[in-house]
Amino acid sequence: MPNLLSPLPPRSIDEAFTEILTRPGIRIERIVSWGQATPEGEWYDQGWDEWVLLLTGSAGLLIEGQGETVLGPGDHVMLPARLRHRVSWTDDHQPTVWLAVHLGTEMASSEGAG
Repeated sequence: MPNLLSPLPPRSIDEAFTEILTRPGIRIERIVSWGQATPEGEWYDQGWDEWVLLLTGSAGLLIEGQGETVLGPGDHVMLPARLRHRVSWTDDHQPTVWLAVHLGTEMASSEGAG
């Protein structure tokens, strides 16, 4: 039976994206971070809504005009389309596992869309 927390990919320079489910208007993916952050000066500005749930680890999510929110296990946030945001940090000592649900008709098909 599939499990979102096992097995996890090994620590890497890059985040690991695993597509869980894709249907018209929805894409669900697991993201595993080991200390990664959005590159300085870059922002996600998506044409679709994204709901994210932090399963393990911790992270800082910077939302333009709202400041940083620190996320821990069980915390979740809805990011409406066109809301500029970036990951300011993720835990460097343990994996940070996210569940991201992308909603809308303008979803990018590539992994790591943010």
